[in-house]
Amino acid sequence: GFGPFGEHAVNASWIAVQELEKLGLRDDVDLHVYEVPVEYQTVQRLIPALWKKHSPQLVVHVGVSGMATTVTLEKCGHNVGYKGLDNCHFCPGSQCCVEGGPECIDSVIDMDTVCKRVSALGLDVTVTISKDAGRYLCDFTYYTSLYQSRGRSAFVHVPPLGKPYTAEQLGRALQAIIEEMLD
Repeated sequence: GFGPFGEHAVNASWIAVQELEKLGLRDDVDLHVYEVPVEYQTVQRLIPALWKKHSPQLVVHVGVSGMATTVTLEKCGHNVGYKGLDNCHFCPGSQCCVEGGPECIDSVIDMDTVCKRVSALGLDVTVTISKDAGRYLCDFTYYTSLYQSRGRSAFVHVPPLGKPYTAEQLGRALQAIIEEMLD
């Protein structure tokens, strides 16, 4: 999940991830949660360091989208087009994540299947698919992680708290989504 930024003084993604941590995942899954600062340079250091430290099977990033009204599974990350300033008033001069990297990297996770299966569970949360994580720190983080992992990453956008879901609903949705991704 991410820390506060802009009008998101409380970032719903971090709250949802903390709910997931309370709920946990299956017994055979080690869950590690981190609050990622909304800073390009920190992301460029932190994401590769976390992959190296944990050698995970899968990393699932969770971000808030002020425009979202559903829980949204992002299919891919984009390398270029980063013009928005972060919490440190910084933006990469190249406006890209990885110089010389591919324009777009798809997750190896079949998001369409995950969406269908989670929707069939009858949770009180709507899950949808997207191919554009927004060219800000969500997309930047996702691409960085996809590049690091050769596609073994996922990104889930959640709406702001109460618009329309509670923290508990978002935590349960994340639990179901991640368990489905692991399957």
